Amino acid sequence: MLDDLRDQVSFKEEKEPLDDLTPKPPKPPKPPKGPKPPKPPKPPRMRKPRRSIDEMTGMTARQRFALAVMLFVIVGLLGTMLLIISGKMIPPFMS
Repeated sequence: MLDDLRDQVSFKEEKEPLDDLTPKPPKPPKPPKGPKPPKPPKPPRMRKPRRSIDEMTGMTARQRFALAVMLFVIVGLLGTMLLIISGKMIPPFMS
């Protein structure tokens, strides 16, 4: 079985034209390029001044503090409610 396979492969190779297998002449070398002229230096970019938190939020320091305190209280209350609902913490008045 394998002998027949070898015969078939060698038979197909004989049918292919040999013109495609001949080496092609090499391409002539390209002329060397000269040195490139140096690029002019780029001017320094002007950076935008950093915006402070006051400019980003449009709030005063007292308003930002009040917002932080309210956020802290809300997170504390939600955490406490989660512990009570899950049964991990039981207040004394509920027992």
